[in-house]
Amino acid sequence: MERIIEIEKLTFENEYEKSLRPNCWDDYIGQEKIKRNLQVFIQACKMRGECLDHVLFFGPPGLGKTTLAYIIANDMQANIKMTAAPMIEKSGDLAAILTNLQEGDILFIDEIHRLSPAIEEILYPAMEDFRLDIIIGSGPAAQTIKIDLPKFTLIGATTRAGMISSPLRDRFGMHFRLQFYTPLELSTIITRASIKLEKICNLEAANEMAKRSRGTPRIALRLLKRVRDFADVAREDAISLERSCFGLNELGVNDQGFDELDLRFLQTLIEAKGRPLGLSTIAAALSEDEGTIEDVIEPYLIAKGFIERTARGRIATPKCYEVLKFTIPYKTGLFGDLDE
Repeated sequence: MERIIEIEKLTFENEYEKSLRPNCWDDYIGQEKIKRNLQVFIQACKMRGECLDHVLFFGPPGLGKTTLAYIIANDMQANIKMTAAPMIEKSGDLAAILTNLQEGDILFIDEIHRLSPAIEEILYPAMEDFRLDIIIGSGPAAQTIKIDLPKFTLIGATTRAGMISSPLRDRFGMHFRLQFYTPLELSTIITRASIKLEKICNLEAANEMAKRSRGTPRIALRLLKRVRDFADVAREDAISLERSCFGLNELGVNDQGFDELDLRFLQTLIEAKGRPLGLSTIAAALSEDEGTIEDVIEPYLIAKGFIERTARGRIATPKCYEVLKFTIPYKTGLFGDLDE
């Protein structure tokens, strides 16, 4: 089932989505602390005439990791080459990418935690010493050829920082965790994007979409495009609050940003009556992949306090019971002695 609030991974945007992507710091909304730090580090590198140190971005999908990589490239006036870890299957694939880089280029690897150990071993000397070690042959006749690489900046992005090996993580000079966006930031993003889409969005309508966007710009822009479709068919010159609410309801996105799958997930936890459920149990109940639950569904629900991840499993919090209008179970051991 396709979800309107799904956050695709390893898919490259069409031209329309690229046109909505900010290309300078002033146009990039949110992540203020990360922006300030990066601007300082980039300015220092320019003053010294050096390449920027390797950068690692991590956090839930859709928060702007790829966009930041593009902005860094623009600020450094460098070429950027994009790839994703699952596409690098053999050592020769990585060697081909690295040897085609020019001095000062930026290499962006998405979902970098999915690199195989053999590929990582080749990446270590490339990141540290800008050198590529290639082994030719096998057994006693094997020879190692060393190829010097131009100095480059590797920008890695991942949704699961815990799965990156320590040796690889330590070779990144800068680590940045992206946070969910506030409704105000998302409303600003929606308003600016509507101008680029040549469909003015009223402030109230933008606020409504922002509230239902799960703190994620990618979802906010997708909701904007679909609500714009409703407004176009209704032959409205601007997106109104009424049209926004109608479109979002038709899309099945409620006022908390939940869709049917989120509600089924929370319903499963509530029906456990305070008993923690393991990831495999939840995945079986929802007929979903465990990775989808961990990477797409859970981060927002955990960040907003609707569920908790414990050593024994996942549990619904009192906030979840309150929002979904269920009675909190008596003496769950987690919430204490609560009256029904």
